[in-house]
Amino acid sequence: MPAATAAVANGQDEVKLFSANPAGGLPHGWEPLILLRTKNQTHYKLVSKEDRTVLHARAEKASSGLMQKVDIDPAANPWLHWQWKIADLIHSADNTHHATEDSPVRIILGFDGDKDTLPFADQILFETARVMTGYEFPYATLMYIWENKVPVGTIIRSNHSSRIKMMVAARGKNGIGEWQTFTRNIVEDYEKAFGEKPGKLIGVGVLTDTDNTGEAVEAWYGDIRLMRERGMLAAGERKASPLVVGQGE
Repeated sequence: MPAATAAVANGQDEVKLFSANPAGGLPHGWEPLILLRTKNQTHYKLVSKEDRTVLHARAEKASSGLMQKVDIDPAANPWLHWQWKIADLIHSADNTHHATEDSPVRIILGFDGDKDTLPFADQILFETARVMTGYEFPYATLMYIWENKVPVGTIIRSNHSSRIKMMVAARGKNGIGEWQTFTRNIVEDYEKAFGEKPGKLIGVGVLTDTDNTGEAVEAWYGDIRLMRERGMLAAGERKASPLVVGQGE
């Protein structure tokens, strides 16, 4: 799994929607996130599913993502809303262990901050990763993942860096094959994960990865939105059935 999502601060003030694109190819405003070219890449493609355009992902012993550069004040737009669906679990995945750190779906948020204040070991890690990949890594990365056994709401520190935290948004077999809808307060989740207030949100990404377990998985992503106020669904958005809502607590 990549160590973090790459992002820069001179991006868009909103997340571009998958549904605004026709089926076929990649969504406008999103770009491949390939941090290790020696690994197989996850295949992403826009598809028409249930009368809307969504992003399809398929990974087979693969790890790569899609990302969009943004420039969003999380305090002004704290409510993250997204939908995803998976065909099955990655049965041997366990994100608490480096050797099995895979997930069928991930929403990745990259935040800005002063890297000079970080421990020297983290600064060296970021600089080494930048030289190796060409990407400028964010100050902090928060992921929402689907885990097999760890309870929903648990925060898992990535084995790659203390500046990468994973929050379990879904767990186990419940909801496989169904659209799930989530609403999270990213300011509250960031403070819980990192013990400080977040800086600017500078990158939003998705990642379906099976490089550590070597399994194959298929998933779909609906639109990702940042909202000023909490709301069940944005205007005109299709309601998923059944509805599963992650509370920002």
